[in-house]
Amino acid sequence: MIDLVSLKNSRRVCVLALSSALLFSACATAPSPDDKDAYAAYKEANDPLEPMNRAVFAFNQGFDKVLLRPAAITYRTVLPRPVRESNTNFLDNLESPVIFLNDLLQAKPGRASATLARFVINTSIGFFGFFDPAENMGYAYHDEDFAQTLGYWGVSSGPYLMLPILGPLPPRDAAGFAVDILTDPLTYVFDDHREVNYALYGVDAIDQRHQVLDEFDELERTSVDYYAAIRSLYRQRMNDLIRDGETDLDNLPDFDEEY
Repeated sequence: MIDLVSLKNSRRVCVLALSSALLFSACATAPSPDDKDAYAAYKEANDPLEPMNRAVFAFNQGFDKVLLRPAAITYRTVLPRPVRESNTNFLDNLESPVIFLNDLLQAKPGRASATLARFVINTSIGFFGFFDPAENMGYAYHDEDFAQTLGYWGVSSGPYLMLPILGPLPPRDAAGFAVDILTDPLTYVFDDHREVNYALYGVDAIDQRHQVLDEFDELERTSVDYYAAIRSLYRQRMNDLIRDGETDLDNLPDFDEEY
C-alpha cells in the first residue's frame, strides 16, 4: 500500500542482496545424523540460516520497540474502538482485488464471488469500505495472497528466512509478495501521489501491529526462545491460511514446553 513500484521493490532488492551476501557466512551447522533427535529437530526447523536470521530478528525487535510498538500503543490509546475498526475495514477493502485474483487462481469460485460481493457492497453502502455491511449479509472477510496460492498448489515454503523490517519471508512467500505488488491496482492508481501510498502503508502497519499487541507481549514474556516461538507461529499461521483457516492467537501452543 506504499509507493510499491519504487519503495517496496527497491527495498526488496536491497534486503535480498543483503541476505545473499550473508548466505554462506551465516549458515547453521547441521548436527550429525547419528544424533537422531537433534538432526530431526534441525530438519523440522528448516532454518539453515539461523545465525543470520537471529541477528536480523534482533534488529527487527529493536525497530519494533523503538518505533512500531509505541506507535501502535498511541494509536490504540488515542483513537476510539469504532474509528480503529473503520480503519481496519477500509484497509481490508483495499485488499479485495488481490484477494479476488487469488481466489480465482485457487479455483474457488464461491470465495471469489463472496470477495467481489464484499467489495461492491462495502465500497458502495459501506462508504468506501469504512463500514462492513457485507459481514451482516453473510459475506465474511477472508484473506488470500499469492504465497497462499503457491502453497495451495503444493509449493513448499523453502528454508525459513527473516528479513529486515519485513520479518519472516521464506522464498515462496517472497515470490508471492512480489506478485502481490505487481497485481495490486494501488501500485498503479496512486503512482503519481506517493504521499497517499506512504500514508496508507503507515496506517496499515500500525493498525496490524495494534491488533496483536497483547498477544505478542504475552508470547514474548512467556517464551523461553522468542525467536523460535515466532518461527513456529509464522508457519502455523501460513498453514492455516493455506487451508482457509485462521490462526487463533488466543489459543497459542505452549511454547514454554516446546522450546
